[in-house]
Amino acid sequence: MAARQWRPTGALRRSVTIVAVALLAAVGMGRVDLVVLATPLALGVLASIWVRPRVAPSAEIVVAEDRVPETDEFNAWVRVANPDPVPTVSVVATREPAWLRLRHGVGFYVRAVAANGEATVSLRGVARRWGRHEIGPALVRSYACDGLLRTADLMLPARGIRVYPTADVFDSRQELPRAAGMTGIHRTRRHGDGGELAEVRPFQPGDRLRRIDWRVSLRRREPYVNSTLSERDAEVVIVIDVLHEAGNPGETSILDVTVRAAAAIAEHYTRQGDRVSVVEFGSGLRRLRPGTGRRQFRAVLEWLTDTRVTLGPYAGAERLASGGYLPFGSVVIMLTPLIDEQSTELLARLTRSGRTLVTVDTLPDALRPPHRSPWSGIAARLWRQERRNTVDRLRELGVPVERWRGPGSLDLMLGDIARLGRAPKVTRR
Repeated sequence: MAARQWRPTGALRRSVTIVAVALLAAVGMGRVDLVVLATPLALGVLASIWVRPRVAPSAEIVVAEDRVPETDEFNAWVRVANPDPVPTVSVVATREPAWLRLRHGVGFYVRAVAANGEATVSLRGVARRWGRHEIGPALVRSYACDGLLRTADLMLPARGIRVYPTADVFDSRQELPRAAGMTGIHRTRRHGDGGELAEVRPFQPGDRLRRIDWRVSLRRREPYVNSTLSERDAEVVIVIDVLHEAGNPGETSILDVTVRAAAAIAEHYTRQGDRVSVVEFGSGLRRLRPGTGRRQFRAVLEWLTDTRVTLGPYAGAERLASGGYLPFGSVVIMLTPLIDEQSTELLARLTRSGRTLVTVDTLPDALRPPHRSPWSGIAARLWRQERRNTVDRLRELGVPVERWRGPGSLDLMLGDIARLGRAPKVTRR
């Protein structure tokens, strides 16, 4: 981006004014000494501006990588290019974004730019929080001819950078209760090619010879085969509650816990071949389509960077439960702080609809009232007790609730759900 043309600075104006006043005074008063005093200043100004630049330098903000993980370093710089054969000096000033910490801080940086050369000002720093951030804007001003000429201020537009959330450590050894895909690692109740024995049964036309159990066949005097349970993948829908945001300065907020937990769960299930989708529960029902593998995990991270508390009319639990966002054969994992009646309404509705539901409590343990007063502690205890009563009522309705604690957080609930899924069910006729 090119700056405007060169213009005189205050120093050049003052120098010309002093020389002109001295010469006029010398002529009017007949004093030759004033001419002698003004001559070196006039000669210095003429020598400085005798060879002056014709083209103003150009500048831009350059970002090495516009996608970086949380807590990692990013590399950016302001590049100033001087296409003129006259050397210049550039002054660069920028501001520090809220969640990007620059290594050298903020202020005014001066760089000498050689003739037909370039100079850079480093904006290297650390990304402290996930989300979309901007580096800049930056202000560039160039000087030439010993500071007698300058360009107009050049405002460089900010460059965007995406910071992926760092996935919390999460691992689950429990199988998902509903596996209905084609291939995967989850054991089902259907017979097929798998590694776990289901039963030993008499040979039927179409059975493979390698599945014959010779010990049983010799004892029974007729061929018997080993029948195994098939292994398939499952669909996991991660629902994130973005109705509210709260947190203490310098500490983990509700959205921080929610987003990092969602990234951890998505990484775990996409790595083992399950289909994973993400739905945002708030004023807008933003959704990421299901997918598998490393590519889907990168898409989840990209999608999570746009997560924020949305303002507007509430979308409604009924619309989310009945709008095709949550397939009946999927396992729904909802990440919510459980501080809004709309969230509890959605959980109750999903439970009554018969969906496989796991609720993850994402309220930070260290969350405390932002304003201190003699009644803050009592009010906080009453609020937490009321919230515990809400969680107990949800559990009585059959909604499993577990606090997010990293590895093994969901093993107990997934194990109970898997056992309930294999149990016989009573149906109406």
